Amino acid sequence: MRFAVMSTFAAIGLAATPIAAEEQKPVEEQIGSGGRPVGANWSRSPVIAPNGMAATAHPLATQIALDILKDGGTAVDAAIAANAALGLMEPTGNGIGGDLYAIIYDPKTDQLYGINGSGRSPKGQTLDDLLAKLGDRTSLPPVGPLPVTIPGTVDAWFAMHERFGRLPMNDVLAPTVSYAREGHPVAPVIAMYLERSRAAYNARLQSYDFEFDNARATYFEGDRAPAVGEVFKNPDLAQTLETIGRDGRDAFYKGDLAKIMVDYLQRQGSAYTLDDFASHSSDWVEPACAEYRDGFELCELPPNGQGFAALQMVNILKNVDLRQWERGSPEVIHYITEAKRLAYADVARFYADTDFFGFPMDLLSEEYGRERFALIDPKRATTEFGPGEPKLEGEGDTTYLTVTDKDGMMVSLIQSNYRGMGGGLVPDGLGFMFQDRGELFSLDPNHPNAYAPSKRPFHTIIPAFVKKDGKPYMTLGLMGGGMQPQGHIQVLVNIVDYGMNIQEAGDAARINHDGGRQPTEALGGPASDPLGTLNVEPGIPAATVEQLRAMGHNVRVVSNGIMFGGYQAIARNPETGVLSGATEMRKDGQAAGY
Repeated sequence: MRFAVMSTFAAIGLAATPIAAEEQKPVEEQIGSGGRPVGANWSRSPVIAPNGMAATAHPLATQIALDILKDGGTAVDAAIAANAALGLMEPTGNGIGGDLYAIIYDPKTDQLYGINGSGRSPKGQTLDDLLAKLGDRTSLPPVGPLPVTIPGTVDAWFAMHERFGRLPMNDVLAPTVSYAREGHPVAPVIAMYLERSRAAYNARLQSYDFEFDNARATYFEGDRAPAVGEVFKNPDLAQTLETIGRDGRDAFYKGDLAKIMVDYLQRQGSAYTLDDFASHSSDWVEPACAEYRDGFELCELPPNGQGFAALQMVNILKNVDLRQWERGSPEVIHYITEAKRLAYADVARFYADTDFFGFPMDLLSEEYGRERFALIDPKRATTEFGPGEPKLEGEGDTTYLTVTDKDGMMVSLIQSNYRGMGGGLVPDGLGFMFQDRGELFSLDPNHPNAYAPSKRPFHTIIPAFVKKDGKPYMTLGLMGGGMQPQGHIQVLVNIVDYGMNIQEAGDAARINHDGGRQPTEALGGPASDPLGTLNVEPGIPAATVEQLRAMGHNVRVVSNGIMFGGYQAIARNPETGVLSGATEMRKDGQAAGY
C-alpha cells in the first residue's frame, strides 16, 4: 500500500513518564511490531458492529455509552453519559467546569446541528478592570480566578438532551454517580497526566498566588497523584451530578450549586455574579463544510472555535494532488505544514466570538484557498506567513468522544477544561475544577479576540464530521490544542488519498506544527515564533526528517505521543448501516459496539 513507507513505529508501548524529544533509541535497537494477516502491521482492526457504537478516551466511559444505547437511549443520551464519566475518570482532559462543542446528525431531518457550549467573561469587568488586576503582567495567567469563564458544559448537555434525548437525565448521569461514589481504577495514560498536572500546579504555585487546597484534597491527597490501577473516588462530584440529574440545568446555573460557585469565585477575587451564571446559554450554530476530493466533505463549527481553520486547509490542499508522493514523503508533510501555517496566520487575525466580530466568510472560499496555496514554495519553508485580506463583515488538554445509535443518529462531541486540568480552582465541595479558557483572550483592545465583558474567548476544541457524496459518513475528533485542525486534515488525507481504514488513519505517525502567529498576540506586531517547530513522531522516515530540515523546517522528533492528540472516529456505511469505529493508541480509549 502507498502508506507502507511510514516505517514501523518506534515507541508504541506506554512509558511511565514522558520521554523527551530525540531520546528514542535508533529503530534497529528496538523490537518492532508483530505481523498482521491484513492491514498495516503497526495498526489493528477497526471495531465493526451493526446496531450502535461508542468511541471514547476511556473503556469504562465507552461501556457506559453502550449501556445507555441498549437501554433505549439515543446517541445524544449516550454521549452525555460518556462525557459525564470522562469528567470523573479523565479529569486531566475535561469536566463540568469546562466547555463543550458538538455536531449532531439527526436522521429524522437529515440535517447537521452544531452546538456551541462555551462560556463568557463576567458582565461587570471591562478590559481596563482586568488590566488593573493584572498589574505588570502582559498576558492572562494560566491559573487562578482571572482566566475562568462560565462553565458551559452542563447547559449544553441539557440543550442537546431537550432536543434529541430520550432517557431521563438522572438515568443518564447515574452510572457516573455510582463510579464517583464507589470508585474506578485509574487508567495508565491518565495516571501519567495526573502526575504531570500535579507537578505543573506545584510549579505554578511558586509564581502565582491561587487557592489550591480544594484541588489538592479532591485529586492529589497527600500531594500525590493516583497511581495506575489505584481506585479513585470523588464523592463530591457524585453529589453534584446527582443534584444536576434530579433538579435539572437550573440547579447548576441558578440554584445552590451556582451560589456555591459564585461565592467561591468572589472570595478568590473574581468579578462573576449570580446573574452571569443565570443568564448563560449555549448557542445552536450551523456547521460549514468544504469538499476535499472524491466526494468527501469535511464539516466544522464556526468561531469562536478554530474549526474553520481545517476547512481553510482543505481549500488550500485540494490544489495539489498529494497522491503523487508516498504518505511519509517530505513533499506531503511540507504541503500539510505550510497549509496549516497559512490557515493559522488567519486564525490569529480573524477568529473570535462572532457576537463581537463578524467572521469574514471569504476565508472559506475556494478562490481564497487558491490564492493562499500560491504562496507555498514547493521547495522551501517560507520564513513567515501573514494573514490574508478577506472582506470583513462588521498546552491544551481535551477529551473527544463519538456515539452512533441504531437509528443513525451520530454525535461528534468534544469537551475541555483547557490547559492541564484547568485553572486550579475547585469550588467548595463540588468535586470539579474550573476551566482556564479565558487565558486565550488577547489584551490588545483592537484585536477581534480582545477581552471584553460577556465575551467568549478564542477556543481550540473542535468536533468534526465527514460527508461522502452528500450523505453522513463519519464522525471524528482529535484532541490537543492547535493539533486539532491539522489532525483532522491528516486523518482525512490518510483516508481519502492513501486508502487507510479509520483505525490506520489514526494510528499512522503524525506531525504537529507548533508556533507561528497566535490569537493572543497584538495586531501588527512581530510574531513571537514566525517559523515555528515541526514536531514529528518516530514513524516519519529519517530521510524525510533530514529533507524537511534541508527545506528550512525546524524539525523535532518526539517519541512520547503526548503532543499529537487523541483520536476517536465512527464511520457508518450509508448503504448497509454497518458501523466501524476507531480509537487512539496514544490514549487509554476504546471503541466498542453491539
